Amino acid sequence: MSMNLMGSLAELANLKQLNKEKLAEIIKEGLYQAISKKLQPENELEILTDFETNRITARFKKIVVEHDLSLGEISLEEALKYEDSELELGDKIPIEMPIFDFEPKVIRNARKAILERIKLLEEDRIMFDYENQKNQIISGKVTKEDYNGYILDIGYTDALLPKDEQVEDEYYKVNDIIRAYVVNIRKRKNDVVVILSRTRPEFVKKIFETEIPEINSGLIEVKKIVREPGIRTKIAVRSLDAKIDATACCLGPKGIRIEQIKNELNNEMVDIVLWDDSPEQLIANAIGPDLVEKVYLADRGNFARIIVNEKNKNLAIGKKGKNVKLAAKLTDYKLDIYTEEEFEDKISEERRITSHVSDLDGVTAKIAEILKIHGYTSVQDIYEASVEELCNLEGLGMKTASKIKESAKYF
Repeated sequence: MSMNLMGSLAELANLKQLNKEKLAEIIKEGLYQAISKKLQPENELEILTDFETNRITARFKKIVVEHDLSLGEISLEEALKYEDSELELGDKIPIEMPIFDFEPKVIRNARKAILERIKLLEEDRIMFDYENQKNQIISGKVTKEDYNGYILDIGYTDALLPKDEQVEDEYYKVNDIIRAYVVNIRKRKNDVVVILSRTRPEFVKKIFETEIPEINSGLIEVKKIVREPGIRTKIAVRSLDAKIDATACCLGPKGIRIEQIKNELNNEMVDIVLWDDSPEQLIANAIGPDLVEKVYLADRGNFARIIVNEKNKNLAIGKKGKNVKLAAKLTDYKLDIYTEEEFEDKISEERRITSHVSDLDGVTAKIAEILKIHGYTSVQDIYEASVEELCNLEGLGMKTASKIKESAKYF
């Protein structure tokens, strides 16, 4: 029995990658816990293990009594068989018993305690191993998909790629290999689960660190990453060495580095944005420096207006507005894109909205009062009104209406 127990536990420990010294400690503790319930402290129980012979024995001292009633006692008659010299009641006899000599119930209880300890030890080792891999990229094989997401075999334990950490248009089947970012380690009641992600910006950053040696070595700094998973990513980088071109390093010779990164992201578009401490230049870089003609910052707040050529406007905005939205997130500015003509129209409109009708040529105090009574207070109100509408106001004639209308048009 002891050989079977020792051998099976050693095999289990080897499978779980637990060292024999720790296993011996667990076996001793488990058996001690089970056997000590049958003994008293004065029996001085000790558990001995030998991996060479796969033997486990219990060494303890039996107390000499008139009639033995428990495991820790031995009758005087029986004790005399162990010792040549005379013995007295209360003396102790050292005994060494193989485990298989104990009751089956004792062995079952010990085995259960040992297996529970091995499982806890395995979970602690997994927690230690994967705490070290937290915020790193690991690979795993898909074993199944359930309502929570994809379950992956990553070696020591299973990992979960939850649905909300998956890229929308990425699909996998059993036995596919997935690379993902470790975001958390959860220890549950019966096991340990590694939580993965393929959507987080940190996943992209780790890929860049892997593919771009200058980023990994710290010569190029990643300032910020914003991402629309599966569609587009913008990564802002800055060289800390004047001799190094951050953009060129990220692209690689003939674009090979950025292509490898895009392949890892299933051909997601990746924009390398050169970081600049000037908000205007950073905004232009984020939209696309070749697309932007001018950037105007608001006097207050993080608002900016970007001027582009008519032919570049759609590119600057991007498909479904993703380019300008990601640029806004990257720069922390609210961005509006205009052509030069649209911008002039916008400025004119804002000027009309904030200007009083009395600022128009041909509007006297009396005319301004008439207009005010009928709800026309700003130049924009006049701009949007027709001559016919203005003519219908009591006190205004065609000539006056046409004049103020024309004045509003070129205000």
